[in-house]
Amino acid sequence: MNKLTINSCPLCGGTHLNKKMTCTDFYASGEQFDLFQCGNCSFQFTQGFPVEKEIGKYYETPDYISHSDTKKGMMNELYHLVRMRMLQNKAKLINRTTGKSSGRILDIGTGTGYFAHTMQTKGWTVEAIEKSEQARLFAKNNFNLDVKNEAGLDELSAGSFDVITLWHVMEHLEHLDNTWEQLYELLADNGCLIVAVPNCSSYDAQKYKEFWAAYDVPRHLWHFTPDTMQKFGEKHRFKLINHLPMPFDAFYVSILSEKYKKSTCSLFKGMYAGTIAWLHSLNNEKKSSSIIYVFRKKDYEK
Repeated sequence: MNKLTINSCPLCGGTHLNKKMTCTDFYASGEQFDLFQCGNCSFQFTQGFPVEKEIGKYYETPDYISHSDTKKGMMNELYHLVRMRMLQNKAKLINRTTGKSSGRILDIGTGTGYFAHTMQTKGWTVEAIEKSEQARLFAKNNFNLDVKNEAGLDELSAGSFDVITLWHVMEHLEHLDNTWEQLYELLADNGCLIVAVPNCSSYDAQKYKEFWAAYDVPRHLWHFTPDTMQKFGEKHRFKLINHLPMPFDAFYVSILSEKYKKSTCSLFKGMYAGTIAWLHSLNNEKKSSSIIYVFRKKDYEK
């Protein structure tokens, strides 16, 4: 298998890279991968992850929720219940942030298409991108969405979107700098970029360490904090204008982390840990398990 070894930090270019911990792919393969951290800017990443053409097998499980839409098992049932609430919250966030009730939106990594469908029903013109053929087929059959594969990004017109969204997608993308540049080109001058990612400086990340489910190696290549997300935006000519916690994620991630630890009563222990994590995020939003970041182009600030 071809693996990518990172010799310089994708954020600052520094070469002082230190191994932080070793994590296990509890979800699919049982393989282990090292997490490294830059000694200069503290950005964290998975070292030696499979290259883009070969990482697909780590998603090939019927339980991979964003691609399969499975409702098998308690965790996936919980995911579906929370998702319906979050879809409405995301739509409200976009309307509130843009001041618009319609426009053009690009959803990258749309999965099975629930968010894209929600925005379409609310009057938005939607373009959606998804790598998984299985997920694209689900979106077509269930929502009549014409979802493009990743090559479809190159066919889109520059400056043509009022909003671009990546809901738990940025951490999966191998070509990180190229992605940020492409987002800048596709976004309208007064548009909004909305990115949601796990927060590896959260309370639950610190509690569970190598068992933290949101490390999700090797599918998650990059592990962001509020500071490193802001710096990535600045590097690519974006200004961070807002960040918001995703309160439900702490519960889901904590329950799954307890399961990975093979804890007895993992549901109750995870719910308790999730509650503590949620309380921490009330005092400090930067401690939330996952965070939504809202960016605008620096050159075109309102």
